[in-house]
Amino acid sequence: MSPSDSAAVPFSETDTSILLAFARSGENIGVTAPHCLVRGQLLGTGEGLLTIDDEAGQWVVPPNHAVWIPPCRERQVRSHGAFSGWGVYVAAGACVTLPEMPRVMRTSGLLHEAVARAASWGAGPRDSAQRRITEVIFDEIRALPQEPFGLPMPQDARLQRVARSLLADLADSRGLDAWAATASMASRTLTRRFAAETGFSLADWRQRARLMQAMAGLAAGAPVNTIALHLGYENVSAFIAMFRRAVGTTPARFFGMARPPRATG
Repeated sequence: MSPSDSAAVPFSETDTSILLAFARSGENIGVTAPHCLVRGQLLGTGEGLLTIDDEAGQWVVPPNHAVWIPPCRERQVRSHGAFSGWGVYVAAGACVTLPEMPRVMRTSGLLHEAVARAASWGAGPRDSAQRRITEVIFDEIRALPQEPFGLPMPQDARLQRVARSLLADLADSRGLDAWAATASMASRTLTRRFAAETGFSLADWRQRARLMQAMAGLAAGAPVNTIALHLGYENVSAFIAMFRRAVGTTPARFFGMARPPRATG
């Protein structure tokens, strides 16, 4: 499958179904061209890792997680390693009660099973049982807690210059005063404005960016020591400690986690 094909909705644009679901396995998506969908989109991973770039930031979707993307937002999707997962497309009118901004969530057994059931449906009107399953999926999108795998971008052009410089070289160890000079503003102003626009201090934003880039490298099979050095850590132990603080486990265990438990009953 080519990157452009992977961006396409696997259903007719004339289908009026509120929810359309599908599953894919054993694919290497690579990178899609920037594209915009009129439907809301939920993308979930079973194997591999996705990064999503859109106008407001970047999101990482590790195994057993999903990302919600509201309708009419241009995005670019990259996969790291062989990818298996699933997707849900939601009619724009049904998105009004769903989150207004992208978010990453851990996939629950209930959501996983409901989407698997919906993926077996054909096009056209839904019966009452299918509508109830659709509502379960919507409830899970609303209720599942947001995971810390998003990286909001500042909107101020001067702050964007700082953020993009950091993303280009996350091993750059320059301090606050040097970054303030890059932004042509006082250090105190940079601190205040960056936090106001992203919700993070510059140091915390850089650490989150490092975590997300580390996840992409790990999913692609890069050695832990190579990733640690690339991101500017003095040793592997410091990198693993950061990863554990952020996600609660080591890199090896995180990417070895089993699929979510199957729903019963």
